[in-house]
Amino acid sequence: MTSVTSSMAQAQPKIDFSRLFTDAILATLVALGLFGLLIGVKTDQSLNNQMILVLRPGLLALILAAVFVGRLTIGYIIAVRDARPPEAKKAKAAKSNTALWVEKYGLPVFVGFLFAYPLMVLYTAGPQGAIKWIDNFGIQILIYIMLGWGLNIVVGLAGLLDLGYVAFYAVGAYSYALLATSEPVKLFMAAHMGSTFWPLWAFWICLPIAGILAAFWGVILGFPVLRLRGDYLAIVTLAFGEIIRLVLINWVEFSNGYAGISSIPRPSFFGVPFNASDTGFAARFGLEFTPIYRTIFLFYLILILALITAFVSARLRRLPVGRAWEALREDEIACRSLGINTVNTKLTAFAIGAMFGGFAGAFFAARQGFISPESFVFLESAQILAIVVLGGMGSLMGVVIASILLVGGVELLRELDALKVIFGPNFDPAQYRMLIFGLCMVLMMLWKPRGLISVREPSVFLKEKKSVSSDHVKEGHG
Repeated sequence: MTSVTSSMAQAQPKIDFSRLFTDAILATLVALGLFGLLIGVKTDQSLNNQMILVLRPGLLALILAAVFVGRLTIGYIIAVRDARPPEAKKAKAAKSNTALWVEKYGLPVFVGFLFAYPLMVLYTAGPQGAIKWIDNFGIQILIYIMLGWGLNIVVGLAGLLDLGYVAFYAVGAYSYALLATSEPVKLFMAAHMGSTFWPLWAFWICLPIAGILAAFWGVILGFPVLRLRGDYLAIVTLAFGEIIRLVLINWVEFSNGYAGISSIPRPSFFGVPFNASDTGFAARFGLEFTPIYRTIFLFYLILILALITAFVSARLRRLPVGRAWEALREDEIACRSLGINTVNTKLTAFAIGAMFGGFAGAFFAARQGFISPESFVFLESAQILAIVVLGGMGSLMGVVIASILLVGGVELLRELDALKVIFGPNFDPAQYRMLIFGLCMVLMMLWKPRGLISVREPSVFLKEKKSVSSDHVKEGHG
């Protein structure tokens, strides 16, 4: 009996609660210094048009309490994790197998759900209410999923930290917009194909051109950074993204500057427009005209483009070029010693990742009908990179989950009008999206620093497949 009691006492982790409370109090004091003036005091206008200060002690106390409880909880979880006995490794292996199962079978289930999603929303919300749920949630999330899968080739597979991925997104969008709205191109197509050919087929002709141009710019970016890795590579790619944005702003004759490009042709159903004319989609198939048809078509279009990105990424990972990417990510010196051409390996990663970013940019321009440089700021690159890192670098399903949480979570904030009852009628939850975005990143780095799915199916295997844990890859590149 005594031996059993002693063994149970040894199995229980020893936690220093005084240290946890001290750490939580320090975190609360730091939060008080940060949010004391930002949250606790608000400027307002009096009836005499004078600026007055309105104190909000209740909201400040609520935030400080959340910081205290959150920091205490995080400290306790970390303490329990660090004090785990050796027997916990078996449980960790079981979790790895579960994550590998999610990675392997979760994606097909999610794809099946996506194909049925528009019909489900249309049945539950009706034609008018379904537009918001299909467009703001479905299409918006799928765009970021496609961008995340494209950047996953560069960051997750090749291990090249890219902070300027939004530049390829912009190249694809402006390539389609400039070609589709170019008067010489319109006149040439009208003379050879007819006056109605170009507006209806512009998207399908310009889509591969936009991807090729984005891949070309990816190669241009790849050449100067062949000898760079880590922080230096991140700085150069960040500068490249900012250069593209500044060129779009200042070269007014080329891109129309801040005014942007409008009247961009929308995609057609292979030559059938989505309008109320007698040759439109609804009239052609004997349906009543409604804008929901175009929205559903755009949803399935970006879904197919995203699935092509995932299929190509998964296939390339099993080919020699994909294994060269992973070898480059783990150890570039060992990669060179094996006779792998690291120059071509880096350039192919940049080019293919940029190509899919260009495809997504062309779709974005066609969906919006208007683009401007404000749509391609550094924050977009940071969000796409956060999706890849939080989901688990190299994991396709991880990118899907992270996109739903980050992009869908921000969109859901716009629907939480019930919070105005707590924080006042002027409270806009969408304004706090970046605060919540940063908080989610901090929590993820503490809870699962390798991402939501930190294991993946091996590219090559001997006799049987086994899950590859993030513990077996290089720190910071797994």
